[in-house]
Amino acid sequence: MKKNKKVVITYGTFDMFHIGHLNLLKRAKNLGDYLIVGVSTDEFNESKGKKTLIPYKQRVEIIKAIKYVDLVIPEKKWEQKLDDIKKHKVDLFVMGDDWKGKFDFLEKYCKVVYLPRTKNISTTQLKKSLTMFLSMPKEELIKAFELLEQLRKDLE
Repeated sequence: MKKNKKVVITYGTFDMFHIGHLNLLKRAKNLGDYLIVGVSTDEFNESKGKKTLIPYKQRVEIIKAIKYVDLVIPEKKWEQKLDDIKKHKVDLFVMGDDWKGKFDFLEKYCKVVYLPRTKNISTTQLKKSLTMFLSMPKEELIKAFELLEQLRKDLE
């Protein structure tokens, strides 16, 4: 990496990757020249009481494949953020605004920006919808799919 490049860092679990995740990474990259993404390990998520559907190694591969991302690092604990900022000479720390105020203590070391979340999408929302969908009785699911099939035919 060249000197004089503005280094941006963000962190996340990135489970069930969706457009909100992509928007965050794109907007973070647009704030600098080099984007580092810390992906929470399965062990770290477990320590936070979170259960992921997509294993860590697969989530890392997804994030690595995104054109806005220059480097992916593991996020193993809360306390590592300051070490990462120092190690990678970070200029800008970026998180979604659902974390607003939580990382202001890092402003001694770099600029901290909280970006607005993408409306109407979240991993939590997706997991709730999936749970609700999977808890429906089989007969209701079959009726719902039959109705959707009829709607599709009507639109042709």
